[in-house]
Amino acid sequence: MSWISQNYEKAAVGGAVVVAAGLAFLGWSKVGQVEVDFNISPPGGHGGGTAVAGAEAIPRTESSLTTKRVWTQAKTETDRAVDLFTGIPLFVKKSEPTKAVDPSTGDPVHPPIPNSWWLENRLDPGFGDSPQRDPDADGFSNLEEHLAKTNPNDEKSHPSLIAKLKYVTDESISWLLQPGFYDGNGAFAFKYFDSRSLTSKNSLAAGAMAKPGDIMFEKEPAAGRFKMLSSERRSEENPSTHAVQERTYVKVEDLKPNKKGKVYEIPTQIPDGNKPKFYQYDRKAVLSLEALGESGKLEKVEENTRFGLPFSSAKKDYLLKSVTPEKIEV
Repeated sequence: MSWISQNYEKAAVGGAVVVAAGLAFLGWSKVGQVEVDFNISPPGGHGGGTAVAGAEAIPRTESSLTTKRVWTQAKTETDRAVDLFTGIPLFVKKSEPTKAVDPSTGDPVHPPIPNSWWLENRLDPGFGDSPQRDPDADGFSNLEEHLAKTNPNDEKSHPSLIAKLKYVTDESISWLLQPGFYDGNGAFAFKYFDSRSLTSKNSLAAGAMAKPGDIMFEKEPAAGRFKMLSSERRSEENPSTHAVQERTYVKVEDLKPNKKGKVYEIPTQIPDGNKPKFYQYDRKAVLSLEALGESGKLEKVEENTRFGLPFSSAKKDYLLKSVTPEKIEV
């Protein structure tokens, strides 16, 4: 049997003593290095100073923030002002795509509008249809605003609205006032017809005659509209037979508000084939204002009456002087 087997307990006790001695030595050797390992000394502790790094810049910064500063706008070589925080728009010619052009000094991009107009109004002339564009949506193009010297960016500043008045069509009523039987003392029977319908007509009461000064008729559609003035005999040539004959003409005044004072001379006993020659017309113009968002909204205005633009305006600045199927006169 070996010695270790016979002395096992003694060997174990001896080994434990050696390990304990080693650990004790290691602990003793680390006592002086605690501050280094855990950095327990406060920063800046040398001399007891408490200053913050860079603190001396704070008063200067506060003073700078309260100082009034003036920003001077720079200019290019062509004396064009440069925005402080926005780049200058660059333009080129198709013929020289690598060469920048200063629109403030170059030829007009869209004659007759000068380039300065686009710059002053902050509008982009870089489109082929720039003159036809309408940035404020008031119905007037950039070209129209330029020619009228109005603000293209303000819908309340625009050229005269009469330029955007569109004549759509006319609504016309044809009518005929026909003198009939003559009593020999200056009084006549009268009949009235118009194109609204076969029943749209008037006649004097049976046996009634209208003498100078009398107002016709009592009922619609022509109630109180006409005033008998006078009559006279005239010699005229018959276009069919070329014979000279006597014919009676009656003068009648129109009392309709928009035609008040107009006098018609009407022959008596008009043959049916000649009646269209003596038709008169009550006309209305159907209009549209192609601006201010009113496009497509139709308004009917009677001939020789006043109207405003837009049509809802309380100011009636315009007079519709005449209406025909082809045109109107304002």
